[in-house]
Amino acid sequence: MRVYLPATVASLRALVETGEFAPVGGTGFALTPALRESYAAGDTEELEYAAMLDAARASLRLLGQELSGDEKARPRRAVVSVDVEDGAVKLRPDLDFSVVKLSGAIPLKKIAAVHLDTAEAEDAVREAADVIDAADLGDPDADFAVGSAEDHELAWYAPQELPFVLELM
Repeated sequence: MRVYLPATVASLRALVETGEFAPVGGTGFALTPALRESYAAGDTEELEYAAMLDAARASLRLLGQELSGDEKARPRRAVVSVDVEDGAVKLRPDLDFSVVKLSGAIPLKKIAAVHLDTAEAEDAVREAADVIDAADLGDPDADFAVGSAEDHELAWYAPQELPFVLELM
C-alpha cells in the first residue's frame, strides 16, 4: 500500500542524516476504502493523488509549528511516499477518509519518492501555514490563502536525489 506522510524540510534533513523517516504521530494518508467510497468517480491514480494532497495539507500544519519557532525554516510543503504492507497500516476513518496510522520509523529503502514545493511556492506556503487553522474554521480569506498554496504542484524527487536537493536549498 502506498502511504503519503506529511513532512517538512527539517524532517527531510533528518531522513538524510538517519536513513529513516519518523512520521509525526505515525500519521499518514492513503487510498483507503473510506476514501474510495467518498468519491463518486475516479481511478486509483486520481484517488491516490487526493490522499497525497491530504498529506500536503497536513504538512502545512507541521510547517505552522516549525516556522513560528525558527526563522531559518524553509516554508515548503513536503510529502514522503512510502510503500508498506497492508497489515502495517491501521485505518482511521474516524479522523478522516484517508487517514492511516503507522507504527515506527520508515527505513529509506521503503521510500518510493519525495514530493516538495519549489522555491516559487514559499511565499504562498508561509502565508497558508499561518492561517491553516482559520481556514478549517471557515474563514474565507484564510481558505483563499491555503488554496493559493495548494495551487502550486509539488515537485517529485527520487529518494537518492534528496541529499542534493536539500544541499541546493
